[in-house]
Amino acid sequence: MRLASPWLPAFGRLLASLERLPGVGPKSARRLAHHLLAVPPPQAEELLEAIRSCRERTISCSVCHALTEADPCPICTDPARDERLLAVVEAPSDVDVLERTREFRGRYHVLGGALSPLRGVGPDELHVADLVQRAPGVEEVILATNPNVEGEATALYLARRLKPLGIRVTRLGFGLPVGASIEFADEVTMSRSLAGRREV
Repeated sequence: MRLASPWLPAFGRLLASLERLPGVGPKSARRLAHHLLAVPPPQAEELLEAIRSCRERTISCSVCHALTEADPCPICTDPARDERLLAVVEAPSDVDVLERTREFRGRYHVLGGALSPLRGVGPDELHVADLVQRAPGVEEVILATNPNVEGEATALYLARRLKPLGIRVTRLGFGLPVGASIEFADEVTMSRSLAGRREV
């Protein structure tokens, strides 16, 4: 923990908390902390209330495991969505990225991570069993896991589980660089990846 100074322990705790956020280093944490102290109290209270409300109202969809405020989520209950097409992603944030392309009209399944034996993450720690249960009625599963070692291993494992069920299994195609995270991809890259998906 990097304290601002011995006489500002509260500020030091704020810095430490901000540094734990993804993508926030010591310099960014310091800038954010100073900004939060400089804004008018109503603006700071609005941020606190937004965080509190979001944590209280946001839940995981019991069907697809995406973030939602109603269970099942609006995507799972939307009759205009093609229930024969299922995109499998690692995290809820990946759903947002695919939705921003405005090209995918199927439904989703969030795994809750990727296979990682070194970190003790196996199929039982992910939402794999209920993915297999959702398979009847699905014609194509798009494996939209991240293009890194763990994402590729997860995609291969899922393909082996799903293909014997007679389901077409595809993988996102070109556009996503190896080692990148889907969460940070732009809409054009995601659109090309969806259009260029390939058989696994």
